[in-house]
Formats: sequence, C-alpha cells, structure tokens
Amino acid sequence: MHNRDQFETAVKEELETNIFNHSLAVEVCMGAIYDFLQSIGAIEEGAETREEWQLAGLIHDIDYAGETKSEHPSKTREVLAKYGLEIADTVDMIVKAHAPSLTGVQPKTKAQWAVFCVDSLTGLITAVAYVYPSKKLADVKTSSVLKRFLKEPKFAAGTRRDEVAQCSNSDGLNISIEKFIEINLVAMQKIAGDIGL
Repeated sequence: MHNRDQFETAVKEELETNIFNHSLAVEVCMGAIYDFLQSIGAIEEGAETREEWQLAGLIHDIDYAGETKSEHPSKTREVLAKYGLEIADTVDMIVKAHAPSLTGVQPKTKAQWAVFCVDSLTGLITAVAYVYPSKKLADVKTSSVLKRFLKEPKFAAGTRRDEVAQCSNSDGLNISIEKFIEINLVAMQKIAGDIGL
C-alpha cells in the first residue's frame, strides 16, 4: 500500500491550487463523516475502510485537469499510474460515484453517498468563509452555512444543493442537513491552515 503523502504529491502536481485545496477538504470531510457514522453504529461490517474513504476524497478530482479533464472522473487510475500509484476497485468506485451523471455509477454504499453529498458542500463552506471580514473558517458557524444553503440559492450558485441535501436520504447516509454541515465545517476548520482559510 502506498502512503498518503505519495498520493497528495500526485494530486498537488496535477491540480491548480484551489482544486487541490478542495481535494484536501473533501479528504478530511470523508474521514469526519466516517467517524460520525461509526460513532452511531452505522458503518456496516465489510464496508470500505476509513483510509479508503479518505483516499477517495483526496484523489477524486485528480484527473480534472489537462487532457483527462473531459473524461473526469473516469481517468483517475490512468493519472495515478504516471506516479506509480494504484488504488483498489473499492476506492475507484467511490471516486466514480461522486459524479454519477458522468460515470453512470450511482451511489450505493455509505462511502459513495458521502463523496457524492460532500463534494459540492465544501465550496459553499469556503464561500461563506470568504464573506467574513477575516476570511477565516474559524469564524464560520453552522447556522450561517445552513441559512445560506437553505434560504439564499443565489449564494455560491454553483453549489449542487439538491445533491448535498441527499445526505438525509434514509437509504444513504441518513444524516440531517444541519448535522451534515456541522460535521464537515468542523472537519474543514481543523485543516484551515492547509487550505488557506
């Protein structure tokens, strides 16, 4: 098994800074969602490991650049191969599930639902931080993210709110939108320095 730093180096090499920072955010959020689900006994026996959840978060956009961008996210393995890196099929399937409209892979497992729902939310959380005078994640509260998510559709209009809201599906993550925002905001606050916030 390759170590995480090798994957981070590859992602950093391939992507522009803001997408690299987004990748770090999704990675830490995936770990936090896993931890929450595990704490309530919602991770099934034989499910993807925490490491697989996080790795998928880190690399989910690695092919979103250059000549592979048009085929994102189906070229993940091809881009990783340039760095001598390989991933398990389970990780590849999590990555593909974050963009079902492009890959045809509909989210089924908790890990796949997590990446599908959180992918777009990290951008909204970042956008909320940017409207604060400090531009710091530390000052952002769950309530302000929730308000902008629910009541201000023009704010961070690129956010796929319909996808994020599926976090509450009972056959998926079964986490309320408020709790989901809280879990991911707190996770991103922990790496704020790494992602320039």
